Amino acid sequence: MIDLFDPSKYVAPPVRPLPVILLLDVSGSMLGEKIDTLNKAVDTMIKAFATEASLESEITVSVITFGEKVTLHMPYTQASKVSGWIPLQAGGGTPMGTAMRMAKDMIEDKNMTPSRGLTPQVVLVSDGQPTDKWEIPLNEFINGGRSSKCNRFTMAIGKDADIGVLQRFIAGIPARSVFIAEDAGKIHEFFEQFTMETFEKSRSQGSNQAQKPAAGAPPDDGGGFFS
Repeated sequence: MIDLFDPSKYVAPPVRPLPVILLLDVSGSMLGEKIDTLNKAVDTMIKAFATEASLESEITVSVITFGEKVTLHMPYTQASKVSGWIPLQAGGGTPMGTAMRMAKDMIEDKNMTPSRGLTPQVVLVSDGQPTDKWEIPLNEFINGGRSSKCNRFTMAIGKDADIGVLQRFIAGIPARSVFIAEDAGKIHEFFEQFTMETFEKSRSQGSNQAQKPAAGAPPDDGGGFFS
C-alpha cells in the first residue's frame, strides 16, 4: 500500500510583514514644538506596533525624512526590534518629490518590500510646500506600479501646509481626507488614529492570508498583497 501522506502540506505559512512607510517633513519650519511632538508621536506609535506581533503578521516600519536632504532615517525594521527612536532634526527645504521617489523605489524593489507582504501603509506628513519638482514623482507613485496599490494617509501640520498637494496624494481612496493638525498637539491624535487603523489592517489581512494554502507557492509570492 502506498502512503500518500505528505507532511510538507501542513507547514505553517511564514509570518507576513505589514510595511509602514513614513514620509516626514523635517524642513526648517518644523523647528521647535512641531518636531518635538512629531518625535514623541512616532516613538509612541512604534512602541504600540511592537505589541501587535502575531502568528500571521508583524508590522515593519521605515522612515524617510525630507528637509536639508532626503534621508532613509530608518530602513524597514520590525517594530518589536526597534531598540530606540533616533530623534528627527529639522532644517532645510521641503524636497517632497525626491522623498516620494525614494519611497517608490523601496516599494517596487521586491527584495525590500516582498510580494508576500500585506498592504503597505504609507503616511505623508508636511507643514509646508514642496521645494522640488514633485508632480511627476507624485503621479508615478499613486498611478503606476506596486506603489499604486498602497494604502495612503496624509497629515498637514499648521496653516501653511499645501493642502492641494496632500489631497492629491490620497486621491482615489474612498472616505479618506487630509488630517489637518492646526497645532502641534493634534499630531498625536493623527498617529493614534493611524495606529488603530493599522492594527485593524494587520489583524484582518493577516487572518485572510493565513487561510490561503501555502503549498506550491514560490518564496516571493505566497498569495500576498502584490500577487
